[in-house]
Amino acid sequence: MSEKQFLVFGAGYSGKAFARANRDAATIYGTTRSLEKFAALSQVGIAPMRFDGALTAEIGEALKTTTHLIVSVAPEEAGDPVLGAAREAIAAMPALQWIAYLSTVGVYGDHGGGWVDERAECRPVSKRSVMRVAAEQAWLRLGEETGRPVAILRLSGIYGPGRNALVNLADGTARRLVKPGQVFNR
Repeated sequence: MSEKQFLVFGAGYSGKAFARANRDAATIYGTTRSLEKFAALSQVGIAPMRFDGALTAEIGEALKTTTHLIVSVAPEEAGDPVLGAAREAIAAMPALQWIAYLSTVGVYGDHGGGWVDERAECRPVSKRSVMRVAAEQAWLRLGEETGRPVAILRLSGIYGPGRNALVNLADGTARRLVKPGQVFNR
């Protein structure tokens, strides 16, 4: 079997954390919309590429040898931009072993304070969450069509340096969610 190669579409905060954890295990490519972010991606072991919604020759070449695809790009009204630009190329990837799509717990919507886990029905309320459900379904369909596993990872709040409740408290943007008998994930 050949060497592992990851490609992270949308190598932002979560993508950089993934790269730091895996840089000794694989070659890692990652996309960003901004050329100004190339240096920060390189520092964590990501070979940066620009993705602005179009499949470039550089990304197309990387897809040919990628074994693991991680997608962390938010959907748009027209659908998932990665699938819109690269669906055929992804379906034809010869070395691809699995796809991970980073979604959000927002797809669960309002369950009236009841417990929610991965078996819960999706009841999206916001337009963004409705688009996320559609993107999840599109990635799952691609997996079924190609016989490749797709993991939908529904993230809740993403925390880290400069991104946590203590920072929000210090800068006056913290919010309390108080509703008797209801449990929140934040």
